[in-house]
Amino acid sequence: MITVSNVSLNFSGEPLFKDVNIKFTEGNCYGVIGANGAGKSTFLRILSGDLDSTTGEVSIKPGTRMSVLKQDHFAYNDFTVLDTIIQGNARLYQIMQEKDALYAKEEFTEEDGNKAAELEAEFAEMDGWNADTEACQLLEGLGLDSDLVLYRPLRTLQDSEKVKVLLAQALFGHPDILLLDEPTNHLDVQAIHWLEDFLMDFPGTVIVVSHDRHFLNNVCTHICDIDYGKVQIYVGNYEFWYESSQLVQRMIRDQNRKNEEKIKELQSFIQRFSANKSKSRQATSRRKMIEKLTVEELPASSRRYPWVGFTMDREAGKDILEVSGISKKIDGEQVLKDVSFIARKGDKIGFISDNELAMTTLFQILMGEMEPDEGTFKWGVSTSQSYFPKDNNAFFNGHTENMLDWLAPYSRTDTLESTLRGFLGRMLFSGNDVYKPVNVLSGGEKVRMMLSRMMLFGSNVLVIDQPTNHLDLESITAVNNGVAAFPGNVLLATHDHEFMQTICNRIIELRPDGVLDKECTYDEFLEFRASREK
Repeated sequence: MITVSNVSLNFSGEPLFKDVNIKFTEGNCYGVIGANGAGKSTFLRILSGDLDSTTGEVSIKPGTRMSVLKQDHFAYNDFTVLDTIIQGNARLYQIMQEKDALYAKEEFTEEDGNKAAELEAEFAEMDGWNADTEACQLLEGLGLDSDLVLYRPLRTLQDSEKVKVLLAQALFGHPDILLLDEPTNHLDVQAIHWLEDFLMDFPGTVIVVSHDRHFLNNVCTHICDIDYGKVQIYVGNYEFWYESSQLVQRMIRDQNRKNEEKIKELQSFIQRFSANKSKSRQATSRRKMIEKLTVEELPASSRRYPWVGFTMDREAGKDILEVSGISKKIDGEQVLKDVSFIARKGDKIGFISDNELAMTTLFQILMGEMEPDEGTFKWGVSTSQSYFPKDNNAFFNGHTENMLDWLAPYSRTDTLESTLRGFLGRMLFSGNDVYKPVNVLSGGEKVRMMLSRMMLFGSNVLVIDQPTNHLDLESITAVNNGVAAFPGNVLLATHDHEFMQTICNRIIELRPDGVLDKECTYDEFLEFRASREK
């Protein structure tokens, strides 16, 4: 159990959150949510003891071991994968080092023997003899071949593999408390499912920050919401919290609207009859009623939802896209092989692959940015495409114009500053933000600018490659809803399970030997593929 008592944190004199009094109990998984900058990762650092709060304290049940997902893999570059994982239990790793040092001595004294016996007893009590086996099981569950990587230095692994090793480190040794910051980053579908199963069976306390809505829905028993300068806990998963919070906001707005209407009605009565002696008593009564009907302001939430909506200038005809036998090698590696499919009107196709480069390469070919080695493709004559590339740097690097000037050329109907400012305002760029040079924008701001650009095109086909990178949960939800409501065709690649499930009616897997194409939801496709591989 973790008890948080009267915790506050100030930055430059301004409170990030204050007077936090909550408990995290055993057997529960808490999803920590909040807008970018609300303090999610900072709150985890306070819980772990890595950062001191301005006031209050965090207390942990005596004898409890906490494990934290590390973000800096460079700190372990000189260690083997096995040693890196075992360091998840610092005391066990220390015992192993001390044992090795003792047994390496040329002269082994009686005192050394007594010390070794003590260490061996503690080692056995901590299940040290099964440490290697547990490390292998964690690696295999996360999709790494333990036979190939276990004794390799961490620096020899790819970044995506290092992330998995650090996650295995956090899970190692049966900790009582797990603090996980974005644990699904760089994990494939199978690894995420394995992690979900692991956490659902975990007997201790889990506190996790994640932008993966499907993951939060599957593993969380509670939501820890950082907003309004407060930290509050709600029972239920993310979807339950989201629907509940939206309902509450609607109820408050509806009540405020009714109050405003009543106030106008009473004010009108007062203006009409305050000079009339026979009605003066009633006018006075209504003034008192108005005083009781002051409109309640909505709480000043740090959450901001952009407006994302795509419209078509014209409807596409019957022919959308035909792809025939496309193959492509990059740096000698076969990325695409014999890719063939026909996109029909109304198709919203989700693309998946074990090789992420395959999806990006296919989209680049379809958008004319790259030539295939073999094969052809043909867009329908009535189609028009809007493209969201995975890497948008070419659109911003070296560009010094402000947001208004950057966006204006993409608007085919109206380039008035007032119109563009209104459009950018709906995408959460307000005030003087619109005069900021585009080459200094953050990752999330660039994504919102690229989405703004797409919305101005009025295309009937959207080609979207990894749209959720750099976005917070609110923006992800807005983009998800906007694409789902789009009446045209969509070609989509994303790691976001909820995106794929709620948008796509067809899934195409790019495989080493071609494609696996099935008209179904994402969940149905995963079940179908799993049944084939048994």
